[in-house]
Amino acid sequence: MVVAVHDEAGELVAGRYLLLETVVREEGRTGWLGRDTALTRPVLLTRSRLPSSAGEAAPSPAEGGEHALRGETGGGAADRVLRAARLLGEVCPERVAAVLDVFEEAGSLWTVTEPPSGAPLSELLAGGPVGHVRAARIGLGVLDVLDAAHGEGVAHGELSPGQVWANEFGVVTVTGFGRPESDDAPRVTAPAYASPEQARGEGGARAADLWALGALMYAMVEGRAAVRDRGRTEATLRAVDRLPIRAPLHAGPLAPAVQGLLRWSPAERVPRPVVREALTRILREDAEAPAAPEPSTAAEGPQGVPGGGDGGAAGAGPARAAWRPGRPVLVGGVVVFTAAAVVTALAVVGGLRGGSTSGASGPARTAGALPPGPVPTAPIPPSAPAAPKTPSSSAGSGGTAPEGFSVYRAAQGFSVALPQGWSPVGTRTSGDLAYRVTFGASGDPRTLAVTYSTRLGPDPVAVWSDLEPALRAATSGYRRVGAIRPVTYRGLKGADMEWYAGTGDERLRTFGRGFLIGGHRGFSLRWTTPAADRGTPADRRALDAVLTSFRFPAA
Repeated sequence: MVVAVHDEAGELVAGRYLLLETVVREEGRTGWLGRDTALTRPVLLTRSRLPSSAGEAAPSPAEGGEHALRGETGGGAADRVLRAARLLGEVCPERVAAVLDVFEEAGSLWTVTEPPSGAPLSELLAGGPVGHVRAARIGLGVLDVLDAAHGEGVAHGELSPGQVWANEFGVVTVTGFGRPESDDAPRVTAPAYASPEQARGEGGARAADLWALGALMYAMVEGRAAVRDRGRTEATLRAVDRLPIRAPLHAGPLAPAVQGLLRWSPAERVPRPVVREALTRILREDAEAPAAPEPSTAAEGPQGVPGGGDGGAAGAGPARAAWRPGRPVLVGGVVVFTAAAVVTALAVVGGLRGGSTSGASGPARTAGALPPGPVPTAPIPPSAPAAPKTPSSSAGSGGTAPEGFSVYRAAQGFSVALPQGWSPVGTRTSGDLAYRVTFGASGDPRTLAVTYSTRLGPDPVAVWSDLEPALRAATSGYRRVGAIRPVTYRGLKGADMEWYAGTGDERLRTFGRGFLIGGHRGFSLRWTTPAADRGTPADRRALDAVLTSFRFPAA
């Protein structure tokens, strides 16, 4: 493929990608929001320096001409990016940017991806420091992605603020995997975030990824990079290797993890389980902190996480905003929600046993187990009444929902943001207080199932594994997507699993997310959508809204 060199807004790249707005500008890397004129879709285009041109300035349009994708350097880099994207798309869906196209010209690699949700961390850092809770939340999201990638033998090696995106709900997406030729490849972009061993030319991409994580969290809490960019790659790398890093002054309880990751020798850096525990503890303590007193105009509602006052429900009458520091707050014009970057999932072992059924539709069951798959429901008549919403007798906090959503407060005590027009379409209960409520709307093929169980084991991954045979038997066309992964959700243990069901135009894809709340109790959230729609911007936005708004009642 012949590629003309363009790098200015308003110009075409590769004859089809229109550059619209520069959103990332780092040493050796530039990113634009753009448009694929052939398929009329938005894209993110990133131009990165290739190793053969490290130390040289990025080419300008005047130096270009036309170049073909050929030779081992460009072709090999493009192949690596595509392989990494395919692999990580399976093991870490929605948290690694989907790659649409890759090509090389003039010593640079161009990667075209779906636009990640939110904005790059470099844009956030331009607004000054953020609190240690938000830094821990984003850091944990990045660590989740790195753990999943390293588990598949894929290191990043070039991690920087321009390749970590976070949306208004705090959900993290990482771009840029697959560019280094090997774990020992030299660092060629964003040298201020290189590790000392990379600065010395010794490689070690996996250890360098953890150093970069520490450097990212340092920059978030301090409002400046741990190592100042000297303007030239060689000068910056020398500073990384030789100059001591000043202790962070504003990291609070995050300081030990940050400093532990930023030790000069890889052998002396704190291991990732210790980092995970430190970040998780910060989020857990934040979740358990008591809510600040609010005006008496509060609407009654369910409590959220243990420790109180974190329900995101909106009822009739004025609702109070009881978000405490570190919970959903406005920082630099962005609403921040408590959420791990990689979301959790948990199914109910053996389903819900016995019980009755109520709701807008669905066959009654007086005995036996509730099937492990999505609750079957009849078509929803346009005039079907919604199940009543009963406020909890416990005082809770009001919540806001994104545009196009409204917060639903369930009689069972939980609350969640739903697309406008949605209501319960089926409810099932059992004698052990377990239940499942399914939400949807007439004419909308998507559904959300909220399941509460009182008989869960201590290992969320094992819960999913034990359930899968029954799920496969009960689900036509069942196929799991990727591995069952342990994750952390608001400081609580969880696991996630995704699967297909059905065939052809009726094929569905379900993403399960859940968590243990103690005492063998837990929730699972199952978001089901047509397979063809999974991962679209609208789908991601709806799913993020559901997962970040969900609040459960305190015991």
